[in-house]
Amino acid sequence: MIKKIALIVGVIILFLFAVVLYTNIAIHNFARGKTFSQIEHIKPNKVGLVLGTAKYKVTGGLNPYFKNRIEAAVKLYKSGKIDFILVSGDNAHINYNEPRDLKKALIKRGIPKEKIVLDYAGFRTLDSVIRAKKVFGQDSITIISQKFHNERAVYLAEKNGLQAVAFNAKDPKASYKVTLREYFAKTKAYFDVLFNVQPKFLGKPVDIQ
Repeated sequence: MIKKIALIVGVIILFLFAVVLYTNIAIHNFARGKTFSQIEHIKPNKVGLVLGTAKYKVTGGLNPYFKNRIEAAVKLYKSGKIDFILVSGDNAHINYNEPRDLKKALIKRGIPKEKIVLDYAGFRTLDSVIRAKKVFGQDSITIISQKFHNERAVYLAEKNGLQAVAFNAKDPKASYKVTLREYFAKTKAYFDVLFNVQPKFLGKPVDIQ
């Protein structure tokens, strides 16, 4: 009986591993040629979408993912590759507001505040990219995040009718936890598309101009 249970558990684990591997490879291959690390290789778009992350690390100090996304967005804007920056992230409570923190950091780097648009309902990547199309009216966009995240974001965007390229912010050395989480995040993204999952909130259209 114990051997039978162990066999069943082993088969289930192998199946789940195969699903995670397949979905990750599928998303990686889909995004091939759509994420760019060299600014001269990326096409211009009206809007760059910065995907939100916490400003500070849990252990203290500035989050390098946040810092590097700001650097990438500024580089795109000052190179004339984007005209507006849409910052999208979680607005969980008064002391945690990703879009607000992103906006302040961008203004400090010389981006005019009238060129920054806030999306307070980008609770996850799927919400951010779909809202960029359905709420903020974009048909084509440049996504700004780290490469591992950009692959998933491009996949979610294009599968929901938003033409997307992505600019890769510098990627800090990922921890085991971040790497593992991204494997499962890609699997979830694959199934979100399969089952046509939609954002938690949409709302009235916002014109970017």
